[in-house]
Amino acid sequence: MKKLSIGFLLLILTVAVAVGCAGAGDSAEGKIVVSGKDWTEQWILAHIYGEYLKAHTDLDVEVKEGLGSETVLTEAMKKGDVDMYVEYSGTGYLVFLKQQYIPDTDPAEIYEQTKKGYLKEFNFQWLEPIGFANNHALAVTADTAKKKNLKTLSDLKGKAEQMSIGAPGTFYEREDGYKGYTKQYGYEFGKTVSLDEDVMYTAVKNGEVDLIVAFSTDPRIEQFNLQPLEDDKKYFPPYDAAPVIRKEVLDANPGLEETINELAGNISTEEMMAMNAEVNQKNKKPQDVAREFLEKKGLL
Repeated sequence: MKKLSIGFLLLILTVAVAVGCAGAGDSAEGKIVVSGKDWTEQWILAHIYGEYLKAHTDLDVEVKEGLGSETVLTEAMKKGDVDMYVEYSGTGYLVFLKQQYIPDTDPAEIYEQTKKGYLKEFNFQWLEPIGFANNHALAVTADTAKKKNLKTLSDLKGKAEQMSIGAPGTFYEREDGYKGYTKQYGYEFGKTVSLDEDVMYTAVKNGEVDLIVAFSTDPRIEQFNLQPLEDDKKYFPPYDAAPVIRKEVLDANPGLEETINELAGNISTEEMMAMNAEVNQKNKKPQDVAREFLEKKGLL
């Protein structure tokens, strides 16, 4: 009787383990969680991919808008809480892969190295680029540029010490951020201010800071007549936008990679800037802007 109980118990444990393993293998099948960072462009992009996948696949699609920074998102993907979001090649290359950027390296080479590195390091797959880059654009008002005779980042030398810079908090922490930039150019700012991405444009416009670390696809550069300064020492790498997805999800859903890649090259810098303006200036909902864009392009 004792032997029978032990054998039966072993059988139950074997079945339980098998079921558990099967469940783990199926966890990425039939569903996808799309997320993004917590600012306008990323809200829109999460919904563009979310709406497209809802229309063109049978997947159960969930969009978690504005989850957090790239670090938060990467950790969430490692845990399987998020399956996909849009990242920028320069961020992946420097921040996560810890590669050294050599000025004037071909953007396509940065993308390919980042793609290979992510697959090896995280088992995340970089899919084809969307079509635009969102590069750093350190900017001042046109009035400040004229008064201080600023055209390039090198022109700030001898002047930055009397100026303030505003940027997202992560810029002061990242490998491709403040420390590396000021070391490359040989100066420090008199004051550094951490500002939300959607607040800093108004802050520089109102004179609360002298310079901000803007993004090249943000329409407020034109709206507020800001002047980006030329990165004449080529410190900042290219930041081509592309979706990043857990390889496990692609493997579990045949054809998904091809479906997502149908959006590759479909969003230009001008189109992304226009969509950002729809949200920032006209107060439209990111999801509505995403759907309108896809419909206009004949993608829905």
